This record gives sequence, structure tokens and C-alpha cells, in this order.
Amino acid sequence: MSKKEKLIDRLLKRPKDFSFDEMESLLSYFGYKLRQGGTGSGIKFVKEESNEVINFHKPHPNGILKQYVLDQVIEKLRKDGLL
Repeated sequence: MSKKEKLIDRLLKRPKDFSFDEMESLLSYFGYKLRQGGTGSGIKFVKEESNEVINFHKPHPNGILKQYVLDQVIEKLRKDGLL
């Protein structure tokens, strides 16, 4: 099983300790690049060839994503046919 497949499997299990770094790696496999979202902790991942965007707040101080962020990303990736 590749690292990408392992991250997808982990994301779909919605673990309570899914990190921002793991999400950044996973989204990069799908062609998304990290962009600052403006002020504060808002960030966005942009898929440049299609202008698809995934927005959420970067978690701090521990770097662990909230469950609603995992659900939001899963829904977006499914909608786009990537999962």
C-alpha cells in the first residue's frame, strides 16, 4: 500500500489525531497547493488547473484537525471524484 493510499484510508476512518501535515501531504497528491487564506489562521488549498479550492483554519497550537474539517475535505474530494 502506497503512502497516498495509507493517508486516504486514514482520512476515511476520521481519526481524532489527523494532523495538518498529513492533510497537506494528502492534498498535494491530488494536485492541491497550500496558499495563505488572508489574515489569521485561515488557509486554502488550491488546485490550479481547475481552480478548485478547499478552505479551513490551520489548527493551532497542536496541529490536529477538527472532525468537521475532515468531513468537509472528504465531502469535497468525493464530490470531485477523487475518492
